[in-house]
Amino acid sequence: MSSGRELKCAPPSTPTRLRRIASVVYREFASYFATPVAAVFLVMFVALSALLAFQAGGLYQRGQADLRPFFQWQPWLALFFMPVLGMRLWSDERRSGSIELLLTLPLTIGDIVIGKFMAAWAFACLALLLTVPIWITVAWLGGPDHGAILAGYIATALLFATLLSVSACASACTRNSVVAFVLGLSVGFLLLASGLPLVLDFLGRQSPAWMVDAVASMSALSHFEGAVRGVLDARDLLYPVSIAVCALWMNARIVSWRGAT
Repeated sequence: MSSGRELKCAPPSTPTRLRRIASVVYREFASYFATPVAAVFLVMFVALSALLAFQAGGLYQRGQADLRPFFQWQPWLALFFMPVLGMRLWSDERRSGSIELLLTLPLTIGDIVIGKFMAAWAFACLALLLTVPIWITVAWLGGPDHGAILAGYIATALLFATLLSVSACASACTRNSVVAFVLGLSVGFLLLASGLPLVLDFLGRQSPAWMVDAVASMSALSHFEGAVRGVLDARDLLYPVSIAVCALWMNARIVSWRGAT
């Protein structure tokens, strides 16, 4: 009897947990394509990315075979699209009452939080992958640095993870999708705006240099731009991972604390 209780209370093995997380990812990812909303999201993202790169960014007029105009707009597109993608992850579950059923499944809260995030991030990366024809177009027109472009795509995917994890955490705080969107948008804007030259120049006139460096180091935009230049520094990779881990940990704590309320 004692050995049976010990076996039941033993922590699950890693493969078992991975299977549980994978089941959540599959369920959530498939749900995106249950309605035409997924297609609308993908078409809008790809269309706006191409429009901003070729028209606002002057990709043709620059006379350079690179994707700098494409990547310079990605943080601001992500600032809008990631909260749109993340705002319903938890708020809809609370509003519909399905979170009660979700929390009774043989899954830990951590499994559900990670699975929901991974499914949303996979969908965001799918949208980014659909912009590869822009890369092919630039390669056809000239001889770009493919290593720098690949680094830019990796940096963009990590930026998506940063803003999406924050938006998922915001969604766990409320049952109202609009409120979750505004919260995610606001926090994401702070993460990006703290790295703008306008903000850093203003701080430079009012604060010591170490404070300016500290604010810049906390900016998602600063780390993104560093990676887009083609140099994947360890700090630029560690930053989005750290933010995502912290946001998902807070997400799990909020869900555990609030339960189905």
